Amino acid sequence: MSFPKDFVWGVATSAYQIEGASGQDGRGPSIWDVYTKEPGQIFEGHTGDVACDHYHLWPVDVALMAKLGIKAYRFSVSWPRVLPNGIGQLNESGLQFYEEMVDGLLEQGITPYLTLYHWDLPQALQERGGWLSPEASEWFAEYAAIIGKRLGGRVKHYMTFNEPQVFIGNAFCQGMHAPGWRTSRAQALQMAHHVLLAHGKAVQALRATVPGAQIGWAPTSNARVPVTDNIADVEAARRAYLSVPGDDWAWSVTWWSDPVMLGHYPEDGLHELERDLPQIGTADMKTICQPLDFYGQNIYRGIPTRMGTGGQPEKVAYPQGGPRTAIGWHVNFDCLYWGTKFLYERYKTPIYITENGMSAHDWPDREGKVHDPQRIDYLCRHLAHLRRACEDGIDVRGYFEWSLLDNFEWKRGYNDRFGLVYVDFVTQQRIPKDSFAWYARTIKENGENL
Repeated sequence: MSFPKDFVWGVATSAYQIEGASGQDGRGPSIWDVYTKEPGQIFEGHTGDVACDHYHLWPVDVALMAKLGIKAYRFSVSWPRVLPNGIGQLNESGLQFYEEMVDGLLEQGITPYLTLYHWDLPQALQERGGWLSPEASEWFAEYAAIIGKRLGGRVKHYMTFNEPQVFIGNAFCQGMHAPGWRTSRAQALQMAHHVLLAHGKAVQALRATVPGAQIGWAPTSNARVPVTDNIADVEAARRAYLSVPGDDWAWSVTWWSDPVMLGHYPEDGLHELERDLPQIGTADMKTICQPLDFYGQNIYRGIPTRMGTGGQPEKVAYPQGGPRTAIGWHVNFDCLYWGTKFLYERYKTPIYITENGMSAHDWPDREGKVHDPQRIDYLCRHLAHLRRACEDGIDVRGYFEWSLLDNFEWKRGYNDRFGLVYVDFVTQQRIPKDSFAWYARTIKENGENL
């Protein structure tokens, strides 16, 4: 069987990872512009100053998308390119860039899916407290309204945040991402609450400015996968996936998504985190829980899980010598099935896989071609399990492969290549890999080749 006939096939990117032009045409600095200049923070001192130079080469990249045959393109807007200080004065050049790029997509019949925030907070707002500031949600709502007013005639699909687990968890719980603060748990939980408020207010702003808007968001998780299909192991995986471990709360599915989808924090989380709970206003949960049209989830891998002898879920070690990607992530080919199953059962909202893909050891061979058979195998087997989810009645609407281009991979700089297209970061040459042709066929055949 194939996927539903209207299944949305796409690719995803983010602004800081591909755009470059960091100091051009009025763009202000983001926290990543500052963080990447700090000695020792990024692999070999790499920065996103140029990246894939998508700011200048977007027509080339849109032509590649058209050749690939995608139906949709998920991209993010650089907040400081539009509002150099985060609020206040608009940067007309930045807005025109996105208008022109979106027009180019529409001319090719590609539907734009716009993400408002993919980690590049304006540095000016960081200096005013960033996500710890009680004003943060209003800053974000102002930004969302501007995007809605200017792009709403062209763009109807929106996501508020990409992976809040990462830009709060990695940055503030672990101190590994921009801006590199390591805060107390109480401060990090307060920032998370402000992010959730910002989500709700942004949804309200988009509803007010974009008639017919389709709105969701794009959190992430490592799906829990049962080691067998027996009832006990499946229940163990479900419970583990939908719980709030106190020592690792930032990566919880339910701590982030229950407020957005159900209007309250999960009870186990309130108990586990009782000492450090954020200040929650009387109307906050109503603001956070705005009706959404879809639920996006980024899933790259899974955690093998079984029911322990004491009746509690327990992790199972990955097989010795089992498959790993070039970035070192273990591979579970069925993670998209179990992840979408557990999410749909809980939230009963149409799902998009908003990111999934792998880093591989890619380089051009002597003939100038890039062969990446492991990526083809990874995608084929993951998508086969996503098709299984569709066949089981899970309402999966689309899939966005990460990523169209090799790009700046945050802390790891240009060390890891996730793209369907190889990028020579010195010459900016683009070389479609074997996986590009494979994915083009998959799109054309709507997955019947899997």
